[in-house]
Amino acid sequence: MHGKLWGIVVNCVFLQLEMYNKVWDMQFIGNVEAKMDAKGRVFFPASFRKLLQAEGRLIMRKDIYQDCLVLYPEDIWNRQLEDLRSRLNRWNPSHQMLYRQFVSDVEVINLDANGRILIPKRYLKICGIVLDVRFIGMDDTIEIWAKEKVDVPFMEPEVFGRELEKIMSAEPFNEKREE
Repeated sequence: MHGKLWGIVVNCVFLQLEMYNKVWDMQFIGNVEAKMDAKGRVFFPASFRKLLQAEGRLIMRKDIYQDCLVLYPEDIWNRQLEDLRSRLNRWNPSHQMLYRQFVSDVEVINLDANGRILIPKRYLKICGIVLDVRFIGMDDTIEIWAKEKVDVPFMEPEVFGRELEKIMSAEPFNEKREE
């Protein structure tokens, strides 16, 4: 009896580790330009699509800080939601409002048979996207920007170099991940 229980526990641990590694092995890097059609559809970059083969759905929301859209693979979105929920008190009104704001304006996005996604018109307007977009891989998420906004560097080269030097010479910031 005890042997069977330990076998079940070990199998569950391996399954969790496989899922954990699957999520964290997904790394979107680089940037790809694309043209949007009149209906707001755009071809999802093939290099990013390959990483999403097992994932079906993406979650889209406007970025908290910038005028761009963020696409989360569903597993990553669920992890971030769980992390946020774990830090909030359900009975605190301001926490409830924060959570509501975070989750209320999201869209579930599916790739169509041609490998395109549809960007809702309200998001196009909010982010100033007219025709050309740029997909930017941000590790476990993907940002969608109006091409005109990213034709110039986000930071001047000197500022970028100074900030990177400052960060790389500081102690690492370690987020605790649930395992």
